[in-house]
Amino acid sequence: MKKKILVVDDEPDFLKLIEVRLEANNYEVATASNGKAGLEAISSYKPDAVLLDILMPEMDGLEVLKEIRKNNKNLPVFMITVFSTDDEFDQKRFKLAKSMGATGFIFKTRDLDSEIKNVTTLLEVIDKNNTTIGA
Repeated sequence: MKKKILVVDDEPDFLKLIEVRLEANNYEVATASNGKAGLEAISSYKPDAVLLDILMPEMDGLEVLKEIRKNNKNLPVFMITVFSTDDEFDQKRFKLAKSMGATGFIFKTRDLDSEIKNVTTLLEVIDKNNTTIGA
């Protein structure tokens, strides 16, 4: 049975791109275009992992992560960002996400294939050990 991944991002082109790449890596993929829809999808879709954009209108990724962790401490959640760890404001955002239980980060500005490989490898390790990292 394929693992299910929910991708929550407000950029339609990025959603389609990452959906195609994850499906090519043998994952079942659902998408949501904002935080509220993402929370609803978590309830109905029951994903094995979530890829969650940090900056979105209405409800940003940190708010969504906070809501996810209220009900599910062990669901792997990877934060998606265009920012780097070099900027002081972004460093605070990264630290906050990590302290809230983010499993890892996906950088849109890096090689997306490598980023997806890192995520799939980490999910395999989590699955193999039946444990979570960072939660």
